[in-house]
Amino acid sequence: MTQDSFVHKGKRKILVDYLRQRIGISDENVLSAMNEVPRHLFIESIFEDFAYEDRAFPILAHQTISHPSTVAEQSELLKVMPGDKVLEIGTGCGYQTAVLLAMKALVYTVERQKDLFDFSKKKFRELHLYPKFQSFGDGFAGLPTFAPFDRIIVTCGASILPTELLKQLKVGGKMVIPLGPTDEQVLFRFTKISPTEFEKEEFGAYKFVPMLGKTNQ
Repeated sequence: MTQDSFVHKGKRKILVDYLRQRIGISDENVLSAMNEVPRHLFIESIFEDFAYEDRAFPILAHQTISHPSTVAEQSELLKVMPGDKVLEIGTGCGYQTAVLLAMKALVYTVERQKDLFDFSKKKFRELHLYPKFQSFGDGFAGLPTFAPFDRIIVTCGASILPTELLKQLKVGGKMVIPLGPTDEQVLFRFTKISPTEFEKEEFGAYKFVPMLGKTNQ
């Protein structure tokens, strides 16, 4: 396995400076996590030289690893505190999971693509990363057994709001989710202010892979 060299660490520092100065990320917990997690180990080696540029790359199952700026922005919008119970919908290659773990969150993560579920599980073992629970399943269903959650992050674009996920959020909890058609979504943050009431905030246009139901063997 490729190691995390001084060159990689230097490139991460440059990326973090870019996220702070150009993207406007100010949450030091997020920036510290982005500086800690070796993104190059979550992508194919042919892309390794470009791993710390603000670019998305193809991964297994016709999916993509998000831009570092998107990962940082979603993580900042979550307002994660150490020890928060976080449900992640869309494990993907595991990079966003690793960032949340570096932020000291207790992460419960769901992936519907078997290839990606297997890849991320192996990667977590290699890197000694320990989500509280990793599931191969339908993200629309969430993980009701482990609910309620302090935070929910959805890393794929949903055409409709998954109301089942809102039910699994604690009062006072936050969910960050891209909503809209396949070609472009809008990033929203929902804050649960009572068992039946939510505050909704909008954070601009993004492009995510679509959120799909069921599972793909």
